[in-house]
Amino acid sequence: MDRRKFIKGLGLITGSAFISLKTNAFSKLTAGQAIKGKVTDGKKGIANVVVSDGFSVVVTDKNGNYELTPNEKAKSVFMSTPSGYEFKTDYNVARHYSDLASGSQFDFKLTPLKRNDDKHHFIIWADPQVKNKKDVKQMMETSVPDTIETIRSLGKDALVHGICVGDIVWDSHDLFPDYNEAVAKMGIPFFQALGNHDMDYRMGGDETSDATFKKVYGPTYYSFNRGKAHYVVLDDVRYLGTEREYDGYMTEDQLAWLEKDLQYVPKDRLLIINLHIPVYNQVKNNQYFYALLKGYKNVHIMSGHTHYNDNNITNGIFEHNHGTVCGAWWTGPICTDGTPRGYAVYEVTGNNLKWYYKSTGQPANHQISIYTDKLTDQVRLIANVWNYDQEWKVTYALDGKNMGELPKEAGFDPLAVTLYKGDTLPEPRHFVEPVQTNHLFVAHFKPGVKKVTVTATDRFGNTYASEKDVE
Repeated sequence: MDRRKFIKGLGLITGSAFISLKTNAFSKLTAGQAIKGKVTDGKKGIANVVVSDGFSVVVTDKNGNYELTPNEKAKSVFMSTPSGYEFKTDYNVARHYSDLASGSQFDFKLTPLKRNDDKHHFIIWADPQVKNKKDVKQMMETSVPDTIETIRSLGKDALVHGICVGDIVWDSHDLFPDYNEAVAKMGIPFFQALGNHDMDYRMGGDETSDATFKKVYGPTYYSFNRGKAHYVVLDDVRYLGTEREYDGYMTEDQLAWLEKDLQYVPKDRLLIINLHIPVYNQVKNNQYFYALLKGYKNVHIMSGHTHYNDNNITNGIFEHNHGTVCGAWWTGPICTDGTPRGYAVYEVTGNNLKWYYKSTGQPANHQISIYTDKLTDQVRLIANVWNYDQEWKVTYALDGKNMGELPKEAGFDPLAVTLYKGDTLPEPRHFVEPVQTNHLFVAHFKPGVKKVTVTATDRFGNTYASEKDVE
C-alpha cells in the first residue's frame, strides 16, 4: 500500500478527534426523536441483531429493521456484531458504530464470513502506553512484528482479532494515530477499551473525560460476538475531576446497559469481558458487576493496568490480569514482576477457551525464568512462572535427578530488582520499582550441583522446561 494514501486513510479515523469535543449528539435530532435503521448482508435483512445507544438495547426484526429513542446522554448507536459475520473496521480499527450527530437513519451492512467461526483466536494487548516517538519506535520495531509473526503462526486461514485493554497511550493523545498505524500493520480487526491514560483531564468530570477516545474509537462500552463467544468491552475507569485522579468503578448507566445486553446471551455461551482496571481487587463496585454475571458458568475477564501478570479466580470467574506490551513503561525487557513484556494469545473452540502468554522476542514455549545464587552454605533456586494459575504443576531436577514439586513463594523477581530497584533506576523513568509476585518458586540445595531444570505443566497439559548451569 502506498504510504501517503495509508497515512491519509489513518487520518480519517484519527484526525476528527482534535477538531471539536463539544459536538451535541442531537444536533440533527430532536430530543425524544426515534432513530431507525436496518442491518443487512447487502441483500437481505438480518434478524435478531442487538443494537444499542449505550442505554436502550433492541433487536432487529425479521427484516433486519430496528428503532429506538436515544438517551439524551447518548453519543452513538452501535450494533453487537453477530456470529458468522466479518467485523466492520477502518484500517483494522473496529468501526461497529455511527455517530448520532450524523442523522436519524443508521444502517449497518455486514459481510458473511466464508467459514465457520466456532473456532477462532484473539490476542490481548495490555498497555502499549506510548509517551513519545521513542516509545512508538520500540513498539513498532518489537511488539508489532512479534505479534504479526504470532498471527502468521496460527495459520493462513485462522480467524483472529485483537483487543487492547486500555492505556493505548500515556496521556499523549496525539499518538493515537501511531497506535492506529500499529493496528493497521498487524492486519487483524482490533477493538479498544479505555484506560486511565487515554482520558481527557482538565475538561470536567468523568462524563467528559472520554471525549477524545470516543471521537477516535467510538463508545467506551459495547459488545460483539464470534462463534459461541460473546465479547463485552467495558469502561471501569472513573475520572474524579482532579488532575490524573481516578478509581476503578463501573457507572450505573453502564451496568444497566450490561444487564440488558446479557438478556440476549444464552447462559451456556463463553463470556469474555474486556476492561482496563482489574475487577477482583481494584473496582469498588465489583459485587454489583459479579451479580449480573450470575448463571454464566464460563466467564473470563481480560484486564491490564498493573504492569504485571496475575491470574485470579473470584466467584468462579477467571480474571487474566495481563503483563504489558510496554513492560515497565518501555524501560526494560520485563514487567515489574519479572514477566517479559508481551501479550496473550487465546484460542476459542465452541465455548472452550485455551491460552498462553507470548513474550516479545521469545518463542511461544518461553514460560519460565530461572535464577540461582550462592548463599553461605547452600544455593538458592528461584523460578518465575509468570502465567501460573492453580491448575499448573511446577517441578525441578538437580543434575537430572527429579526432586519433585517446587514450592511456591511470594517475593521479588531478581532481574526486576536489578533493573528497577532504587531512586536512580531505571533510565529515564525512575518511578518504576519491582513488585512482589506470587508466581515465584523457590528451593535450596547444597553446593556441587552443576545444572538445574525446572519443568512447568499448564492446565492444558502443555509442558515447558528451562534449565540453567549453576555458576
